[in-house]
Amino acid sequence: MKFKRSERLIDMTHFLLERPHELVPLTFFSERYGSAKSSISEDLTIIKETFEVRGVGTIQTVPGAAGGVKYISKVNVSSAKQMIEELCGHLENSERLLPGGYLFMTDLLGNPQLMNKVGRLLASAFADKEIDVIMTVATKGIPIATAVANFLNVPVVIVRRDSRVTEGSTVSINYVSGSTKRIQSMVLSKRSLKEGSKVLIVDDFMKAGGTVNGMKNLLEEFSASVTGIGVLVESESVDERLVDDYISLLKLSDVNEKDRQIKVTEGNYFQSNLSFLS
Repeated sequence: MKFKRSERLIDMTHFLLERPHELVPLTFFSERYGSAKSSISEDLTIIKETFEVRGVGTIQTVPGAAGGVKYISKVNVSSAKQMIEELCGHLENSERLLPGGYLFMTDLLGNPQLMNKVGRLLASAFADKEIDVIMTVATKGIPIATAVANFLNVPVVIVRRDSRVTEGSTVSINYVSGSTKRIQSMVLSKRSLKEGSKVLIVDDFMKAGGTVNGMKNLLEEFSASVTGIGVLVESESVDERLVDDYISLLKLSDVNEKDRQIKVTEGNYFQSNLSFLS
């Protein structure tokens, strides 16, 4: 069946968006649409230019006999600033303030549109890294990790506080919480992670970084390496940070329980490395 160019463009765009970071040979598209590779290359050029203008991402070409094209999700600077400003606005709502200066974030983590934006932002930051899996700790980090994984097209591994029969043999470690200095435990199923994996750690909130540091220590038991660390919110009021090399979208600068005011600013997203922004 012969496809019109407009039909090819729509179908190719949809196909690529659903399979980020997946290498697709030109032969596949050529056979799928019954078109010459030269025509497919022209179509991909149009899609690439449109993606880059609209801030959706880009199309990478891999030369050679085993080559092809892959869609890489990226966010441009103006879109990233817009998304982060929106997230700041949501978190600064005084109704989020809980006793003890904690913030209610469950509704945001359960909002698919907001999590989609968080996923795009963090995936864009680590788009050029070699990543085999996303790791997070149950439970609030799961929506963020899943959103990031969707744009990087890699699986998610969930670290838990206690072992479960359904997960089989596990590896358990003790770590010191960075804020409370209490000893806590975290557990990961042996079947969850292959030895030598390259891991992106993702979390919803980081204060001193004890939980993230614990996940780093847990990865050593699997001979795995940390490719990067991404968090939704970091706390500014920390005497000593246990983690240095990370990317945060937002920074909780101040919480005033008396006046019921919350101040949230940009994290280090733009300071860390602008090269990942298209």
